[in-house]
Amino acid sequence: MAAPAQWVEREGTDRPVPRGHSEEIAVDGEAEPVIVKLGVWVSNTKSRRDMLTADRLAALAKLGVDWA
Repeated sequence: MAAPAQWVEREGTDRPVPRGHSEEIAVDGEAEPVIVKLGVWVSNTKSRRDMLTADRLAALAKLGVDWA
């Protein structure tokens, strides 16, 4: 959830994530940033939202994701 949170903090909730966008995030224990293909993740998560847990949906809704 760090990558979508970082996107929302920087870009806001009104701008959709382009499918080809990648987001660099810092991960505990890793020396280098990790690259997350955020656009693909959002697309896949949205298409499979009926399989998400209530906690995951709530976290996405808290970020302002309208389909969560």
